[in-house]
Amino acid sequence: MRRLNGGTSRGVVLCMEFSDANIGEVLARADEASLDALDFGVIGMQRDGVVTSYNAYESRMAGLSRTRVMGKHFFTEVAPCTNNFLVASRFEECAVLDEQLPYVFTVRMRPRAVELRLVKAHDSASQYILVRPR
Repeated sequence: MRRLNGGTSRGVVLCMEFSDANIGEVLARADEASLDALDFGVIGMQRDGVVTSYNAYESRMAGLSRTRVMGKHFFTEVAPCTNNFLVASRFEECAVLDEQLPYVFTVRMRPRAVELRLVKAHDSASQYILVRPR
């Protein structure tokens, strides 16, 4: 992780790398400007799958506005193509999760080959799907 000056009321934007070891902890503290500065997609959800954060990168790549996604159930309303044993079931079955897998998004767009990183900490109320192109 590296820090860049500017972008928030505190004067610092956190810039994370897709592969950072402690990314779940950093994402839990990140503000919208920090998430929007990233060069990969971030979808933050409550444990029940309701979207609480959706960064600008993922909005551009998926073609879905932040307002269209926020407050919706990710696995059934936003991206039903992830409501399967590869993605949604891993979040349900694992108390702690940090896995990467190749995936293809197929909803509302032409197929998009991506690398997903599924992140969930035992003591966090949030879970995350990180997305970068393959």
